[in-house]
This record gives sequence, C-alpha cells and structure tokens, in this order.
Amino acid sequence: MSLQTSLTHAIDRRATFLAQAEASQTDCFRIYHGTVEGENGLNIDRYGNAWLIQTFHQTLTETQLEELTQVLTELTALPVIYNDRSKRNSRVENALQSDHHEFACSEQVIKENGIQFTSKLRHEGQDPLLFLDMRVGREFVREHSEHKTVLNLFSYTCGIGTAAAMGGATKVTNVDFSSFALAAGKKNAELNGVTEVCEFIQSDAFPALRQLAGLKVGGRRGQKLPKYPKLPATQFDLVFLDPPRFAKSPFGTVDLINDYQGLFKPAMLATKSGGTIVCCNNVAKVERDTWLKSLIRCVKKQGRRVTHQQWIHCHEDFPSFDGNHPLKMVALSID
Repeated sequence: MSLQTSLTHAIDRRATFLAQAEASQTDCFRIYHGTVEGENGLNIDRYGNAWLIQTFHQTLTETQLEELTQVLTELTALPVIYNDRSKRNSRVENALQSDHHEFACSEQVIKENGIQFTSKLRHEGQDPLLFLDMRVGREFVREHSEHKTVLNLFSYTCGIGTAAAMGGATKVTNVDFSSFALAAGKKNAELNGVTEVCEFIQSDAFPALRQLAGLKVGGRRGQKLPKYPKLPATQFDLVFLDPPRFAKSPFGTVDLINDYQGLFKPAMLATKSGGTIVCCNNVAKVERDTWLKSLIRCVKKQGRRVTHQQWIHCHEDFPSFDGNHPLKMVALSID
C-alpha cells in the first residue's frame, strides 16, 4: 500500500474523531500514527495552522512528501512542515523553503478543548511544545483539579499544569529543569489568564521531590551536588508524575524500566491522604500490570494504601495494535 493510500485510510478512520475535535475547539491531534497504521517511524500531526510531518527512521523522498502534502491540503489547506528526525539523536536537520522555515520558527497558538497553548514547530529543542498523546492526561487533570493543589513533575511546557489551572485548581506547582520549557509554560498560563495560580520551579526533580516529601536530599556516589532551590515539605491533593525514559544527574538516575520507585516513592509521599497521584510510563517493554503491582507494593511499604485505581487510555488518534498503548497512565487514590 502506498503512503498516500495509507494516509487516506487513516483519515477515513478518524471521521468521527475529527468532527468531535472541531466541536470541542481542538486543532491539534495526530492524523497518522505510522507505527500502527502502516509506516513505522512516520507521524503526521496537526498543530493549529499547520500540518507537521516527522520521520524517525527513514527520510521521505520528494515524491512521497508531495503525495502526503496533497492529501493533507485536500483535507485542510494549511502549510505542511516536514521535520526529518531520522539522523543522529533525532535532531531535525533538513532544510525548509524560506517561507515554511519562517513559519516553522515563528510562535503560533494552538487549541485543545478550548485551552490555548503556545506552539513552535522548530525551536532550540527537538520535540513539539505539546505532546499530543498526553491530551487524555490533561483532560483527566482538568476534570479532577477544582479547589485542589496540584504538583506537576517533569512538567516540560506545563500543559498538565495549565489544564489543572483551567480546571479550577487553587495552586499549581510546575517543576522542570529546563528554563526554555518553563518559559513556554509561563506563556501558556498567560494565554489562558491563569498566571496567578501557577508556580514555576526550575530544578532537578530529585532534590525538589525529596524536599517536598520531607526526605533528605542526596546524590549519586562520588558526585558533588550543585546548588538547587530550597523547598519546604509540602503535600498536594493531586500529583502528576511523567518522567523521561532515562536520565542521569548528580542527584540520581531516572530509569523507568529498572527503578520507577526511586521517583514514585517521594512523589507518593508528597501526595496528601485522600489525594491522587497520576503515574506515567512511556516505555513499551514495561508490562502494564507488573508495573502497577510494583507501585501498589511501594505504597504499602510506606504504610499507606491504594483505595482506587483508574487506567487512563489514549484517544483514538493514537491507536495501538492490542489496546495496550506504550504510554501507560494510571491514577491512584491513596490514603
């Protein structure tokens, strides 16, 4: 099957979803999820006033790009930006025509369920400023944040935090190490008029989490600890934990395969009794039920208990082969 035909079929399968997106004031979504829909490593998304094509394994030929552009513009006539990330470290290295380059590097505003987010399809980082598969997480948090305090860990551009504020949270604390990401998060708060509710802390997650949980800040053996913001022990009504697959710092190692508990324990301790912690794991090889059981064991070891659990499933624009999406999200209510 040609890419053109494969994309056309994907669009047809989304007919109901696209109508719902328009009705809910959503103009950012995935129109083609190549891993499942026919071309591994090819993703096509709408980000507001543009289509974004990304390749992670193999560069598109000029003919393929032209064919995809034709299908996309027939659906909605928007600029088509192609970010080829098939080379080293998934970096965007392909050149664009001057008008498309100017557009891709300019700041845009996109909408999801009526919430406005800043968008820039080419910037100093690599990934788009809003992860579209996390839409369902933002919806959950918005629905469960009224009159609550919210901690958003590994916040990136603070999409979760913005959704919490729009859902009526009394205070939202966003924590991320990147000043660039937090600047975008502040812009998101400004776009939606919720800056007075949102706090932005630039910090490594380990010292921030351990201080909030009332634990001693330590580090990896032999590593001198850099300076970090001092925070008082604080518990929150809702904690959102969405770490990267793997990362090292002087304070510790993030490892979603071998040591999720290293982050989960302090995050859980920073969750109030009767509160909720939402845990995310984006590693496909991690088996869902085994991971959940490890979280529940960790809760019990701290003398607490899980009173309710709810899996949060991605929307239909992110299909999976068997209903088990690589991105796993579970909300745990804890006493």
